[in-house]
Formats: sequence, structure tokens, C-alpha cells
Amino acid sequence: MSVLKEKYMKEVIPALQAKFKYKNVMEVPKLEKIVLNMGVGDVKDNPKAMESAVNDMTLIAGQKPVVIKAKKSVAAFKLRAGMNIGCKVTLRGEKMYDFAYKLINISLPRVRDFRGVPMNSFDGRGNYSMGVKEQLIFPEIEYDKIDKIRGMDITFVTTAKTDEEAKELLSLLGMPFSKS
Repeated sequence: MSVLKEKYMKEVIPALQAKFKYKNVMEVPKLEKIVLNMGVGDVKDNPKAMESAVNDMTLIAGQKPVVIKAKKSVAAFKLRAGMNIGCKVTLRGEKMYDFAYKLINISLPRVRDFRGVPMNSFDGRGNYSMGVKEQLIFPEIEYDKIDKIRGMDITFVTTAKTDEEAKELLSLLGMPFSKS
């Protein structure tokens, strides 16, 4: 069992039950999945960019991403329907907890001038989204082997009904929220 899942079972569930007065353990919010999304805008100029983005995402997530294709043609962006425009990975179960632990304890502290993640990125239904400006914060990525610095979106999908419950869940799991 991963370290973060064990912490959730032993510390987070009782703390959430005490704070929100849940009668049943099944009411307690939990992490459902983590979705990583990386847009690759320069793929129309450089076809190899998608391959390197997929390799980086595979190293970071521990599983192969799905390549996303454009649904519509957009002339302003020189985009045709069916072109590759990004990749995404959905993590569940053990891999999800392992990734969350690695993100919270190893990767986020490596961000330059890190003061915490913003608190205002909840969607109103208990899900939290954050952006990472460069993939270099993950220890699996070697600086010499990347062709371009790319960012990614990370979404934590929880079973929480409100943003307050989700914020409490994530902060008890160790998410470093900013003070402001």
C-alpha cells in the first residue's frame, strides 16, 4: 500500500469525520482520479514534438498517455480536424496515490520561488485543478534529454460535494496551499 493511501486511511478519514460530522465512513470524500493533460501546440511545425511529449508524460505518470486529436478545424490556429494536439493520462488506484505523493513531497518543492498552490482553483464541485509551468520539476525527467520545456494541467477529481470538503481533504493529504 502506498504511503499516501495509508495516511488517508489512518489520519484523513477520522479527521474528516470529526470535522464534517459524517455518520458513515462511505460519506467521507476521497480521491477518485488524477488527470494529467499536456497540450502540444508546436506539433504542426515539429512532428517529433508529440513523440517527445508522450515520452515525458510516460516517465512522469508511469503509464502511456492517450494522444488527443482536434475535434474542429480552426483557421486562426492553422489547425485541422483530426490533427494531434496533446496527450492526457488518467491515473487511478495505487498509481494515483503514488503520483500524488511524488507531486506533493518531491516535485512541488522543486518549483522555483514556490509559495504554495493557489486556493481558488476549485471548480465548485469538489475538484481541484492546477498548472505546472515546466516538466523539469519531476525527478524522472533529465534536463539534457528534453527538446522543449512544456507545462501541464493536473486535475484532482474527488468525491467531495463542496469545495470546502475537497480543500480539507487535499490539505490533510499534504497539499501545500498558499496562505493568501
